[in-house]
Amino acid sequence: MILVVGATGGVGKRVVKLLIESGQSVRVLVRDQPRGQTLLREFFGGTLPDRLEFFAGDLTIKESLTADLMGDVSAVICCSGTKVQPVEGDTPNREKYYQGIKFYLPEVVDVPEQVEYEGIKNLLAVIKEHIQPKERVLVDFKAQHSPPLQWYSVDDGVMGGVSASQWRLLGDRALFTGNVSTANNGGFASVRSPNFEPPLDLAGAEGIQLRIQGDGKRYKFIARSESQWDGLSYCYSFDTFNNRPQTVRIPFNQLIPVFRAKTVPEKGPFNPSQISSFQLMHSKFEYDGGINPSFSPGIFGIEIEAIKTYANPLTPQFIHVSSAGVTRPSKPDLNLEEEPPAVRMNDQLGGILTWKLAGENVIRDSGLTYTIIRPCALTEETAPQLLQFAQGDTIKGQVSRQAIAQLCVDVLNLGEAGQKTFEVSMAAMGSNRTAWPFLLKQLAFD
Repeated sequence: MILVVGATGGVGKRVVKLLIESGQSVRVLVRDQPRGQTLLREFFGGTLPDRLEFFAGDLTIKESLTADLMGDVSAVICCSGTKVQPVEGDTPNREKYYQGIKFYLPEVVDVPEQVEYEGIKNLLAVIKEHIQPKERVLVDFKAQHSPPLQWYSVDDGVMGGVSASQWRLLGDRALFTGNVSTANNGGFASVRSPNFEPPLDLAGAEGIQLRIQGDGKRYKFIARSESQWDGLSYCYSFDTFNNRPQTVRIPFNQLIPVFRAKTVPEKGPFNPSQISSFQLMHSKFEYDGGINPSFSPGIFGIEIEAIKTYANPLTPQFIHVSSAGVTRPSKPDLNLEEEPPAVRMNDQLGGILTWKLAGENVIRDSGLTYTIIRPCALTEETAPQLLQFAQGDTIKGQVSRQAIAQLCVDVLNLGEAGQKTFEVSMAAMGSNRTAWPFLLKQLAFD
């Protein structure tokens, strides 16, 4: 579950839609639930998605942010902000305000200190106490959690061999053991889970980790995105220590596409959002006719305590949309004539940028892994944009709400963005989305 705060705003509602379209479950925090449902129903074309939940609460009222807000939530995207609107009578057409044009006369509706600072403090307090850990337990054999534990053998008898394996539960672990024979051109034994219903969605993780105790032999971990018995598989080979506990990490991006022991790179990378089954194998064969260098026929055995996901430790738990210009009101010798309206009018707007900066500082001191995004003037442009990232709070310009929403969603899985604060503006029309991880990696940590 991803929690979106400020979900009825210009960036927030786009974040919600992108998450839903990617198959993600979303919970939104709204002050007025009927109004929030109406606004998002209109944005979604008349029907609210099944995977969208609403939670009625107010950032500025700490007591309204209960533990239920964070049930199953593994990350938060915060797009909240002080409501700013054109002064009544300034214009009957709000379009110029939403397009970031400089000549509008704005006023704040909320109290910036309450929304940008106290509200962020209240939100972080409940997040820190109740956010789900980055590791997700898929199977704990000691606790006998789901998915189903009764895996079944798939040995080389399917091709005429005589190898045989067993899968047993020992109370606090599972045991995969057997005898591999090379007779009749055989040479492998495996156990496979039943198909998961529904398939596992592990898109927010970096990979799978196994807590095992092995026998010094090499094994394969196999994941499948297809439910058919003899379909495409994705494999990872790993070596074990003899009679010594260890944790094996299997990055999703290192799983090799394989069909009947032959690699098929044209099938592309593994899709962790649609996992239908797992399999463990001990085999004479590697890939494309290669031989397992540590293989010897005979008895084998490996104990498995748990199967979990893991995440990059810098993958953000809290993504916050702030604003470019938050540090400028305090800079000496600032030429206000060259600054955008929000900077020039900071005092008239209740110190909105000053309080945004104070909220940022609370996030940086929270102990959570975070990303703070500071967009320049936001527009309603819908065409793709080339984004440029900077630090030091000096760049100016515009950027679309759609581009910032896409950036927020992408950053959920980008360790390159963790523990960083940066400004964003449009460099040109087009798209450089595939380069975002590289560009973000170049930025300095806070």
